[in-house]
Amino acid sequence: MTRPNLRRRLVLASTLATAMAAGLAGCGFHMRGTADFAFKKLYVGIPPNSPMGADLRRTILGGSDTIIVEDPKQADALLDVLSDTRGRAILSITTEGVVREYRLSQRFSFRVRDQSGKELIPPSTILLTRDITYNESAVLAKDYEEQQLYRDMQRDIVQQLMRRLAAIKSA
Repeated sequence: MTRPNLRRRLVLASTLATAMAAGLAGCGFHMRGTADFAFKKLYVGIPPNSPMGADLRRTILGGSDTIIVEDPKQADALLDVLSDTRGRAILSITTEGVVREYRLSQRFSFRVRDQSGKELIPPSTILLTRDITYNESAVLAKDYEEQQLYRDMQRDIVQQLMRRLAAIKSA
């Protein structure tokens, strides 16, 4: 390769890299950092050995400087889990009456209050739904897909909850 061609390619590459960086900065993209909560000690009212409890604790401890305490009296804020339920409803059936689609749902209700009992987040509900096709000839695969969808919904709920907890400081 000759020097002018190499120089042209370097200039083109650097121009392209600069344009891409400007495009990302202009669209509002930013990396997800650690959450900065208004409280440093949090009591989580959900068993730590439940799937939701384990995921929530792992996310809070890994993504913030807040610690989780086991005694509500030591906490700056208390996360009360009012309910965490999953559901499955028939979405469509064939003309023969065979189920073709289900709608999966997960409803997570909670509230956050401070040590004095003042509500920082009033009772709120996060409801997520996912649709899944069903095929009676692939029962095991569809069961696995259903479990994956529930895990994805759980992760989404935890992320939404983290954003709501982080918003307390600005209130």
